[in-house]
Amino acid sequence: MAKRLQGKVAIVTGSSSGLGRAIATAFATEGAQVCCVDLYPGLRNAIDPETGKADSYHNRITTGIPTHESLPASSSGKPHIFVRADMTVAGDVEAAVVECVKVYGRLDFMCNNAGITVESTHTRVMRVHETSEDDYDRTMAINAKGVFLGCKYAVRQMLLQPRSDDYYIVNTASIQGLVGYLGTPSYCASKGAVVQLTKQIALDYGPERIHCNALCPGFLKTAMTQNLQSEPEILASISAAHPLGGMGNPEDVARAAVFLASSDARWITGVPLAIDGGYTVQ
Repeated sequence: MAKRLQGKVAIVTGSSSGLGRAIATAFATEGAQVCCVDLYPGLRNAIDPETGKADSYHNRITTGIPTHESLPASSSGKPHIFVRADMTVAGDVEAAVVECVKVYGRLDFMCNNAGITVESTHTRVMRVHETSEDDYDRTMAINAKGVFLGCKYAVRQMLLQPRSDDYYIVNTASIQGLVGYLGTPSYCASKGAVVQLTKQIALDYGPERIHCNALCPGFLKTAMTQNLQSEPEILASISAAHPLGGMGNPEDVARAAVFLASSDARWITGVPLAIDGGYTVQ
């Protein structure tokens, strides 16, 4: 059975840990050549030893194999690569796309996955009147502006390529871009922006056969949710809120990313797809 992404080229941002690592692995397993983009090649440290909450995304562990080195080998014989980029800086994002095309000759998929939740690092829940302007600005810069820049430079490259192929953009939003959640004003605002930007790009570039869809994951077992996983009562309530029970795994969402980046999704665009164990049906 042919691999669904055989011979295609993908950029995955935020690829070093969690969901981004799972998506990069799923893409490579399906035959894609993957350009991994992140601030750091190493895996994110999960828990701040002082607070027991999620650690800063700047803190990385020194063990573990970087994502681009761990991926299944490509049939082309070319290695998967890592490109450092700050997704809030236009020049970095543009350079990452240019480097990918320089190495592989084209770009078929752009997966704008890089994101943060500053609220997850706090030792207590903070509502909007307690949320700092810096927390809001940092969250919007990475989660919303970063997706905007990723779309901008990916679309520009895709428009230069032959129209014989469909191209696919997959943005990582969240169920918190669809429904609210306690104590996360910055994160909810940023993911709501991703959902609407996804729809707008789908509308503008549908005629050029550029698809744009959004993943809206529920609560996943990643470094980002350590603040939930470390509190038994909160974890129990979150698990109970999913009709399918428990929290999801990054691989559950990565499989949906493969679908949205393949020809199986050739009649789908502008969709915020909830992969959430049924959380948002209630």
